[in-house]
Amino acid sequence: MTKKSNKIQALIQLLLFGGILLFVNILGSYLYTSFDLTEDKRFTLTDATKNLLANVESPVTVRVLLTGKFSKGFKRLQRATEEMLSDFNAQNGYIEYIFEDPFEGTTEEIQARQQEMAKDGIIPTRLSDKEIDETSEQYIYPWVIIYYQDRYRAVNILENQTLRANPEVVINNSISLLEYKLADAIQKLKYQKPPVIAFTAGHGELNPEQTASLEKDLRDNYAATGRIVLDSTIEISQKVGVLVVAKPTKPFSEKDKFKIDQYVMNGGKLLWLIDRMDITIDSLRGKPFYIPMDYPLNLEDILFRYGVKIEPNLVLDMESSPIPLVVGEQGGKAQQELFPWYYHPIVASRSDHPVVKSLDRVQMYFPSGLDTTVTTPTPIKKTVLLQSSKYSRTQFNPVRVNTQIARYKPDETKFNKPYQPLAVLLEGVFTSVYRNRVPTQMEEGLTSIGLKYKEQSAPTQMIVVSDGDIARNNTILSTGEIEPLGYNKFDRYTYANTLFLTNAIDYLLDNEGVIEARGREVKLRLLDTVRAKNEKTSWQIFNLGLPLLFLGLFGILFRLVRKKRFATN
Repeated sequence: MTKKSNKIQALIQLLLFGGILLFVNILGSYLYTSFDLTEDKRFTLTDATKNLLANVESPVTVRVLLTGKFSKGFKRLQRATEEMLSDFNAQNGYIEYIFEDPFEGTTEEIQARQQEMAKDGIIPTRLSDKEIDETSEQYIYPWVIIYYQDRYRAVNILENQTLRANPEVVINNSISLLEYKLADAIQKLKYQKPPVIAFTAGHGELNPEQTASLEKDLRDNYAATGRIVLDSTIEISQKVGVLVVAKPTKPFSEKDKFKIDQYVMNGGKLLWLIDRMDITIDSLRGKPFYIPMDYPLNLEDILFRYGVKIEPNLVLDMESSPIPLVVGEQGGKAQQELFPWYYHPIVASRSDHPVVKSLDRVQMYFPSGLDTTVTTPTPIKKTVLLQSSKYSRTQFNPVRVNTQIARYKPDETKFNKPYQPLAVLLEGVFTSVYRNRVPTQMEEGLTSIGLKYKEQSAPTQMIVVSDGDIARNNTILSTGEIEPLGYNKFDRYTYANTLFLTNAIDYLLDNEGVIEARGREVKLRLLDTVRAKNEKTSWQIFNLGLPLLFLGLFGILFRLVRKKRFATN
């Protein structure tokens, strides 16, 4: 009876255990949850992304081209992409994804596919992936193509590689930005009426040819870009998503400033790209020196009221790009060498703000310092986005600028004004510069079109950059070809000017807060490759032998317990 009872009890326990497993599986098919135990919460979507995905009401299909046979360094990016899309799908079943190998098929099929993708700017990347024992090179397509309704967007999920970037750091940065890039693309595909980006005109600003590179990138994301001649319009429409003031050189009238002010008071977003000093590298050609003067912009009061002051100085930085200078003559031809030009700093961010997170350095030209200690009538949050290095200094006007400074070794003791703010984000409720002093004619003009003067804004943002040329691309005179924004022909390198400005505009327009995901940090734990190579055999033995040892011990223990149990029965 005892043995029979034990068998019945064991059977009941087995059936009960099987029933519990069946119930859990059925429940799991209706409910989804996960626990993110990682320190950096890499598997947890931001609230903004969750809200965005919850409002997707039509199917979204994501084609992932990062597949095929490649080294394990990029397998990590592929796996992270799949996990991220799986999380997206868990939030909303409309999000579907497939992996495709762009190198699958015959040679003719692959070439035809590559030509078709190239029309959308989808081009392969040749990367070197250094393993422990060898280095391999190959072409990959680190791209995803996202389809929504009758629109689609191609997204490069591999971050730009800097000159000295560790490949593992590049991949880590790419993984950190996966959520943002995918969510941002979906958000932009959802726009029924994409915002308009407008540039002011009529004050000597950069012309369309000088901003052609930037505008091309903006048109890929938004409805259109265009010019607004403030003197020819009654008001700045709120249909303008962001108003860009790009390097004006002539004064703004009070009427024009009033229109900008009321645009801000109604919640408008501004990107100020302002040169305080009238100087370019061309100013020095054929001259022993040049004394720059202030541009007569008449913008000091409006910027001061909003919370920032552009100093009447120039910021010099030992971390700068070079210019060519004549060092001699040979065969009747001038011989040139490259020298660091401290007035052209290449600046980085020390902030984790989403606009500049993981951003490569930005090329600037004769920037001025920004004073962010200005007191405002209402609290304004001020975030420094770009600043000079710790090896910087300032020169206040009047100052003689000449190229001879580049020929000599710098006196480092004079570069004692570190971290000068060069780009600042202002956020909050702004106060009108015309409070208590509205000109009657301007107030009557507003009334005539059914508007009322506002002396305080809705919560809004603006960004002030103390360099107008940060948005200016160069043109090759012989061909008329537009060079990429940020390209330095002496360095033969393209700096991150475009990415900084497009990130800035994305942030100003991001009402859903998706750009919050751009501030996510995935900590990189680099492999000690030297130790891994030296201890390769011992770790292989450990990884293979330890599980077998545990399995053997478990088998012996299980056999002893079983033998003892049945011996007593």
